[in-house]
Amino acid sequence: MSNTERIPVGKADDAEITLGILNAIHENERITQRTVAQDLGIALGLANSYLKRCVKKGLIKVSQAPANRYAYYLTPQGFSEKSRLTAEYLSDSFRFFRDARSQCTEALDEASRRGWKRIALYGASELTEVASLCEASGVEIVAVVDPAHRQTSFAHLPVVRTIDEAGGIDALLLTALSNPQAIYDRLVCEYPAGRVIVPSLLRISESPVPEAQA
Repeated sequence: MSNTERIPVGKADDAEITLGILNAIHENERITQRTVAQDLGIALGLANSYLKRCVKKGLIKVSQAPANRYAYYLTPQGFSEKSRLTAEYLSDSFRFFRDARSQCTEALDEASRRGWKRIALYGASELTEVASLCEASGVEIVAVVDPAHRQTSFAHLPVVRTIDEAGGIDALLLTALSNPQAIYDRLVCEYPAGRVIVPSLLRISESPVPEAQA
């Protein structure tokens, strides 16, 4: 994760922010707090808080620079922590990809068994990218539905703002990662819950499905 990689809203955690800051300082010792905040996609106050925390932990040092600016340096402990967090981040990323691909493939296989041929993914995210790589006999992923996504395509699929715009689909595969429970709760108010497929990694609490919707 480079210092220009934004942390997705709602997904940032302590390790990700710390790693982002250590990467940013490693690549540019003259970086400012505002630039750190902008590059990581977090609030300025949060960036300031994490920089102070990293100083207190002995991960970085601060020195006065010309024009009332500051220079940040990684300490040997900071380099060690950056390496540890990078390995942890990559391990988690591979684990996510493996689990996501397995569960999305199972979801499409289930759609195939039910005779659902046209599937739309709901929500543009990393999970959407994984799902777009999965296949099942007789099943086609036709679009990504995301009311907030500004681009016209994502993961080589057309993006539409409403379910109706996706055309005649047979089911939805939920792929939103930011607040998926709230999205699911809203989604099943406008679309049959029995035709919303939810990967277990999203940890959604699903309402009982009436037989008429299955």
